[in-house]
Amino acid sequence: MDPRQVAEHLRFYQEIGITGISAEAQWRAREGKPGGQARPTIWTLQSIREDIGDCTRCKLATLGRKQVVFGVGHPSAELMFVGEAPGADEDDQGVPFVGRAGQLLTKMIEAMGFARGDVYIANVVKCRPPENRNPEPDEIGSCEPFLFRQIETIKPKVIVALGAFAAKTLLHSQDPISKLRGHVHDYHGAKLIPTFHPSFLLRSPGQKKYAWEDLKKALALMDREPPVSAGSGPDA
Repeated sequence: MDPRQVAEHLRFYQEIGITGISAEAQWRAREGKPGGQARPTIWTLQSIREDIGDCTRCKLATLGRKQVVFGVGHPSAELMFVGEAPGADEDDQGVPFVGRAGQLLTKMIEAMGFARGDVYIANVVKCRPPENRNPEPDEIGSCEPFLFRQIETIKPKVIVALGAFAAKTLLHSQDPISKLRGHVHDYHGAKLIPTFHPSFLLRSPGQKKYAWEDLKKALALMDREPPVSAGSGPDA
């Protein structure tokens, strides 16, 4: 493992709350409760959600969001999808990817031979940014550790990053999605495949064939083949 990979692994474990043999002192300092109960260093999805609470760690809590949109799916899924942030429908329902883009994502998942409940779906940012703008650095910084904990807890074999924002955040890259997609990236014991966001595919249906190629790469990494019924991929 080269020094850059070592640094990335250390950063990853720091952001999921593991900074040494015991994270008790760090968690107490973060909580501002010197005598408080130590947080666990082995997380479950439930304990991560409880730690988030009714989050006020960044300004999105005061900018009109209705609720935290944590994530949904199988707690030990081998396939995980990561998007950008909740939209209006997701903010209303508290579930990621339930609007038009979510309906297309469900078709993509089913074309791969999975049910939606077989995979895990989350976003980089857990609260809706106003008017669906891109999340800002402080908002990402507040949410990113919780996403990393979700990934560490679920331990997916393959992560599909949906869109430029998710791909750039996870890979710490400034490359455009057109350059990142089409390749398999190593990501803390998993394989990460960037592809186009479903909302982009709704606007540019001609790009669906490229997204389907990415999803077939994900299947191959799991020693799976697309169902015969999938044909050339999901329809809009």
